[in-house]
Amino acid sequence: MPDVYDLTRGDSPLIVSMPHCGTALPPGLEERLTPEARTLPDTDWHIPRLYDFAGGMGATVLAARYSRYVVDLNRPPGNESLYPGQATTGLCPETLFDGAPLYADGRGPGEAEVAERVETCWRPYHAALAEEIARVKDRHGFALLYDAHSIRSHVPRLFKGRLPDLNLGTAMGESCPSALREALALVLAEISTHGHPAVVDGRFIGGYITRHYGRPGESVFAVQMELAQAAYMEETPPFAFDEAKAAAFRPHLRKVLETLLGFRA
Repeated sequence: MPDVYDLTRGDSPLIVSMPHCGTALPPGLEERLTPEARTLPDTDWHIPRLYDFAGGMGATVLAARYSRYVVDLNRPPGNESLYPGQATTGLCPETLFDGAPLYADGRGPGEAEVAERVETCWRPYHAALAEEIARVKDRHGFALLYDAHSIRSHVPRLFKGRLPDLNLGTAMGESCPSALREALALVLAEISTHGHPAVVDGRFIGGYITRHYGRPGESVFAVQMELAQAAYMEETPPFAFDEAKAAAFRPHLRKVLETLLGFRA
């Protein structure tokens, strides 16, 4: 599958990864999905549009084109669980977030198909991400990786109650320096006073990208941000972007990215 991602290079140390914003499906896959799955409800909807200011801040932006239903770019290639004992989805998911089947006939991809998806979609994205990390680190001496996500504010199978609007993950402090985690926590605490609840290392502590690439000892600092979609869009089909909500929300996201850019180890 050619063109599995869009890449816009910036000149700052910040890289914004968007692994779940894609909506493309390879030929033959859509007709295998259930009617609900065909609406792609578990997409990180409109993330490139929400963060349309990031390029102007000098960020490098890497955005997936293909749906997470093809292969989940934020899961390890060996499909090990990132949240042992908790409900989650796998490398090539066979269920929706709510537990409903993804495939109409109940038959997901076999080993050969999974391997092909990893080779044609997962590996190119991660090769590009690794290359960009190396490029900005070579130029600046360090790299800042911000893994951008969003999810419906209520998914009872995955978490209780309503998700906070901003959910920062640092792999429990393992993917970035404690000083950066503390600086971001202060920013999120301030944002919370403006009606957007926020948490650090709550239900979402960071997926494969944050945990794999975040290596403070090697001057690569990574965090994941999981947003509640209710903060900027409609959470039911057709999953419309709400420009008024987004316009009020973007300044808070900009402040988070500014805090990252202002960090010096």
